[in-house]
Amino acid sequence: MSEQKTVKFIISRQDSPDSAPYTEEFELAYRPNMNVISALMEIRRNPKDAKGTDTTPVTWDMNCLEEVCGACSMIINGKPRQSCSALVDQLEQPIRLEPMRTFPVVRDLQVDRSRMFDSLKKVKAWIPIDGTYDLGPGPRMPETKRQWAYELSKCMTCGVCLEACPNVNTNSNFIGPAPLSQVRLFNAHPTGEMNKAERLQAIMGDGGLANCGNSQNCVQSCPKGIPLTTSIAALNRDTTFQAFKNFFGSDQV
Repeated sequence: MSEQKTVKFIISRQDSPDSAPYTEEFELAYRPNMNVISALMEIRRNPKDAKGTDTTPVTWDMNCLEEVCGACSMIINGKPRQSCSALVDQLEQPIRLEPMRTFPVVRDLQVDRSRMFDSLKKVKAWIPIDGTYDLGPGPRMPETKRQWAYELSKCMTCGVCLEACPNVNTNSNFIGPAPLSQVRLFNAHPTGEMNKAERLQAIMGDGGLANCGNSQNCVQSCPKGIPLTTSIAALNRDTTFQAFKNFFGSDQV
């Protein structure tokens, strides 16, 4: 009888935010079409390391399991990506799993992405409305603008672009590529445009657009293929016009 095929994992563990990280090795029976999430579920069901020693279940975040929510982001073989769409058959073994280090580690592979969500609040990444009553049909968006705006709307706040960006780290307050791209998205909306100046002001200060080093790692790593650098280039133009408006104290330039 042939020996059963197995999958080997080396997983970075951390018991608490303040404790030191360590690694544990796991070995699982191979199954066709297996992804990283299903492997982690198997480890959670039967938490034993590669030597058969009992250990604690690995902690990680997940939700939709179809690359929509962005919750299951982690470092897989040195690359930040979604673990739900990472197929074992396409990964080099042993498969190494680590948490994204741009964000504080909560436990094991689970991180606190509050930094990114706070940045979205800072730039007011939403469309304000006056109450819940029916306001009637809103203004139409031209089809050409709708097409590229839809590409920006694919952002699932996974944090991968922030992890890949060398300018997002503990020594910098740079808000990162995703929140910047959302400024362009909501400023393009006919209703969101009413708060355009306010959003631009938010990214013109410290930690905003000027902190981008144009490494372009973000656009290469984005799982949705969002043209982040195109948004950043467009925002450079918009903030230049906004600076002139601020200088002349006028809404018309």
